[in-house]
Amino acid sequence: MSKAEAAGARREQIVRAARELYEERGIDRTSVTDIARRAGMTRSLFYHYFTHKDDVTTAILDAYVQGFVEAVRQWDEKRVRGDVAGSLASCVAMLRLHLFDRDSFRTDLRKSQNAQLYQRFSQQVASTLATFFSTVVVPEYARYHHVEVRHPYEEFYLLIIGLMSYMRTHPEAPDDLVSDLIADTLHLDLGPTHTAD
Repeated sequence: MSKAEAAGARREQIVRAARELYEERGIDRTSVTDIARRAGMTRSLFYHYFTHKDDVTTAILDAYVQGFVEAVRQWDEKRVRGDVAGSLASCVAMLRLHLFDRDSFRTDLRKSQNAQLYQRFSQQVASTLATFFSTVVVPEYARYHHVEVRHPYEEFYLLIIGLMSYMRTHPEAPDDLVSDLIADTLHLDLGPTHTAD
């Protein structure tokens, strides 16, 4: 194993330890000493890889964002091209699953003392997903439908931030309503698709 690989493995060991502790105890009740002990190292070795606990928390947030993005990529691969209504319904189901994942870390993240972390998480999710939708999904949709969205990245960013907030504060909102909100906001044509090929 090269030196860089060993350092990467050690960083991952620290992140995994922190994630486990955050799940068990919460973010605020976990110290650097706790993380180092769980990872099987000294505090000084921890500080060789991370400047402070917030850096580890950011690495965990990055992993959650990547998990969310991977779920969207899988959704994109599985959706039936041309079935806009069906794709929209499966997208809402996927969003609901990831927004309401009940792990302790995400629950803890929503507490008022972690508001900055949650805001950073929301912004990362919105930015990353808006980039994906505007560069991958919109161009494909535009092959078959007229696109009325003039600023795809910006509109998806606002839509995602709004949906995350709305769905968290209105968890009982039916999927049909959420689908309608997305379709109306993006001016989606839910009619049958006529292939251009």
